[in-house]
Amino acid sequence: MSMTIALAGNPNCGKTTLFNELTGARQHVGNWPGVTVEKKDGVYRKDKEVTILDLPGTYSLSPYSAEEIVARDYIVKDKPDAVINIVDGTSIERNLYLTLQIMETRIPMVVAMNMMDEVEARGDRIDCKKLSEVLGVPVIPIIARSAKGLKELMDAAVAVAREKKRTARLSIFDDQLEGTIESIADVLAGGDEAEDYWKAVKLVENDEIVAETISEEKRRSISPLVDAAAKNADGDAEAKIADYRYQYIGQVVKKCVQKANKTYVETRSDKLDKILTNRILALPIFAVIMYIMFACTFSENFLFIEGLPSPGVWLAGIVETVWGALAEAVVGLAEGAGASEWAVGLVASCLDGIGAVAGFLPLVLVLFLLLSFLEDSGYMARVAFVMDRIFRQFGLSGRSFIPMLMGFGCSVPALMASRTLESDKDRKITMMITPFMSCGAKLPIYAMFAATLFADSNQTMIVFSIYMVGIVVAVLGALILNKAVFKSSASNFIMELPQYRIPTLKSVLIHGWEKVKGFAVKAGTVIFASTVLIWFLSNFNFSGMCDMEESLLATIGNAIKWIFVPLGWGDWRASVGVVTGWIAKENIVATFGQLFGGVSDEVIEAVMAGEEALPEISTVFTRVSAYSYMAFNLLCMPCFAAVGAIKREMGSWKWTLRAVGFQMLTAYVVALLINVVGNLIF
Repeated sequence: MSMTIALAGNPNCGKTTLFNELTGARQHVGNWPGVTVEKKDGVYRKDKEVTILDLPGTYSLSPYSAEEIVARDYIVKDKPDAVINIVDGTSIERNLYLTLQIMETRIPMVVAMNMMDEVEARGDRIDCKKLSEVLGVPVIPIIARSAKGLKELMDAAVAVAREKKRTARLSIFDDQLEGTIESIADVLAGGDEAEDYWKAVKLVENDEIVAETISEEKRRSISPLVDAAAKNADGDAEAKIADYRYQYIGQVVKKCVQKANKTYVETRSDKLDKILTNRILALPIFAVIMYIMFACTFSENFLFIEGLPSPGVWLAGIVETVWGALAEAVVGLAEGAGASEWAVGLVASCLDGIGAVAGFLPLVLVLFLLLSFLEDSGYMARVAFVMDRIFRQFGLSGRSFIPMLMGFGCSVPALMASRTLESDKDRKITMMITPFMSCGAKLPIYAMFAATLFADSNQTMIVFSIYMVGIVVAVLGALILNKAVFKSSASNFIMELPQYRIPTLKSVLIHGWEKVKGFAVKAGTVIFASTVLIWFLSNFNFSGMCDMEESLLATIGNAIKWIFVPLGWGDWRASVGVVTGWIAKENIVATFGQLFGGVSDEVIEAVMAGEEALPEISTVFTRVSAYSYMAFNLLCMPCFAAVGAIKREMGSWKWTLRAVGFQMLTAYVVALLINVVGNLIF
């Protein structure tokens, strides 16, 4: 008999580790319909008839965030065959609050008492057998990291699912409140006693989402009962219900848990936090850790050793070499088979486009493996805590800092990382400003102009200042969006600092694989399609195949160049560079190399490395207009792969177009200001 078992628990309770252990690599990752919250499901490794669903981490079933709404709706509306509630044994009092709320739904449930090794290391003792008797549900001690107790857990979960054994209703509230809840449930009378009772509790808690599902007639009948409950609770029935739950939890813990130390004992995590969250040391330490992470991913001179590539660059080099040889062989076969010139060109262009994605994969893999390690270890929660005070001034929470930081490497994984943000407002603002960070693909543009037009200036300062422009505009953009677009949306930031733990290799590898697979599929398809389109536009006109100067791309460039005249660069070649840069920003350098003199691939590579200049550029750009051009390409719509990532994470073409429109408008205004003010000064 096929069945679905949902995993529910607080953030950082070990839920994802348990999910990975139960399903292995047989997982599917996507987004919940209509909301950008990660959805993971997989097949139980020991029984293909059992599907495991990993619900978003949540502290309660109250509607305070998208994650909590998704978790609650699935449990209450979709009704899985059973719920495994993962409880962190080291924080049992806090975790049991969600347990009681799930029990109120009466869904068949098993409690997985996780991290029992840490409980024992503290000298504490949890009597799971007695706890099971008190709660009326199976309580299985487990250690998810080492897979201890998982067989017993799944056996119990499958058993309660097959028996369809509903959880018992606990006596938590006083007689008066219980009577009010029962009266409201009688008015609802929807045919499911358990669901009616749960809705009655939520109505007393003033849950607006549940209230909207009740007919107007029933709401009028229920309103006096809800008002009476609030009056008896000194105006706050929700707080009173929470107080009753915690009182009950206190009684349960007193019966079933023995603490080794009655007084507070400083833990290893507390000692580390004194350093890693120190007001003075936190940011420098974080900067060093991030530098090491990016050095492992992008550095050509790893550990400051000349010629020693980082693991990411080394792997990328291998992939590019293998793919280059494969592409050359395929093109050779096409030529040998007598394919026409245009067909060979199309094949070569498509292979180059796919190769661009393939070359990024090792970098994405290394970056996400390292980020997964930092996240699973508990360190990233500290970073969000440290940055929250700064970011809150601009309408964002501290969690927004991580995607923005990743944007300096590549916008695609940075945009994917925005899904970790709890607030929908924070997610949207972060995705709209993250492309303002100067990704690695934009650096060749700066190097080209620095070598050509700023050869006798401080080139390092020129490039550094462009990076700073991106940061300043991102901050101002967040402030404007928060005040003008999302002014009615409040951003709640509830965060737990979990214990520091060494992540399991399996969990880190699975996280890395998920992100790389998503990057390859989504970004690869977008780049492939755009490569075919740009190749066609740059090699054909209405008369057939032609030189680039007479192509449709050149026609488009001439048609749109007037738009950029106020920015200081009205030449069609500059306009074409902007368009080809939407495939990949480094394409601008390759495009200029062909349009400004038809130079060889070797010269293009030298220009991209900042080792050679293209003198003809100085006939089109001045220093001011060149700086304007750099700023525009820094801030305008990112590459198609990044736009595809925005669409995937936004889940809406409307919001994707809004994001692109905001980026294009911002880029135009900033580039215009640079050109106007620059010409006045210089």
